[in-house]
Formats: sequence, C-alpha cells, structure tokens
Amino acid sequence: MPEATVTLREVTADTVNAILALEVADNQKGFVATNAKSIAQAHFSEHAWFRAIYADEIPVGFVMLHIDTVKHEYFLWRFMIDRNHQKNDYGLRAMEQIIEYVRTLPGAEKIELSFVPGDGDPSGFYAKLGFVMTDRWEGKERIMVLTL
Repeated sequence: MPEATVTLREVTADTVNAILALEVADNQKGFVATNAKSIAQAHFSEHAWFRAIYADEIPVGFVMLHIDTVKHEYFLWRFMIDRNHQKNDYGLRAMEQIIEYVRTLPGAEKIELSFVPGDGDPSGFYAKLGFVMTDRWEGKERIMVLTL
C-alpha cells in the first residue's frame, strides 16, 4: 500500500491493542522500546505526546515526542514502523508530518533524537530527513539534531 494516506492519530481504548501488537523486525529490537513500554512511560510524563501512525485505516507504527513548550525542547523519544509495513515510505511520510507539527510549537528551533549505534541503526533514515550527527551522547545513545 505505498499509495496509502499516512496519518497520525490518537491512541484510544478502541485502538490500543492494535498499537501494542506492532513490532519492529527482530534485528531492530535493540534499537527501540516496545510500544507498551512507551505508552506506559507516557502516562507518567507530563511532556509526552504520542500517536499511532496509520496507512489509510491500518495501524503501521508509533511515535512519541517529548514536548516542553516552556523550555522550547522538542525530542523524538520513540519512533517505529511495524516489521510488516517497512519499506513503504510510511516512516518517511510520518516523520515529515511530525517535523511539520513541531514547527508549529512555541519557540521550536530544532528537534533532537537519540539512537543506539550499531549495524542496522536508524541514523541513515534520519539523515535523509536532514538530521545531523552531533558529538553529544545520552548514555549509550548518540544525539542527532534537525534545525527547523
């Protein structure tokens, strides 16, 4: 379904089980937490914003941002596309929408993200969107930044 319309939607009581069932490929599991962990963490963070990623009416992924409109800090906390829906440009189209959304937020000048470096890590995907590597680390995760 590469021609599908990609949208970001709230996760609801009716859709949460479908979102929890989404998984990355086995070789990607070390790079991103499960959606269950992400949603649980979001409920204990005043700055978490999360959405399901849909291709037409099919849930294909999940995104979570850390949004602090007081400090003007915007961080891509989690991002995943289900193993069965990768390589259809859904991730690219969802990230374009996420970037546009952050641009509308108060004082948004950049978006940061972190990733675990390794074979098959997502740094190349993020670089295609304009994110650049920094020399900063958060524990074992490397920081990339996109200037808006």
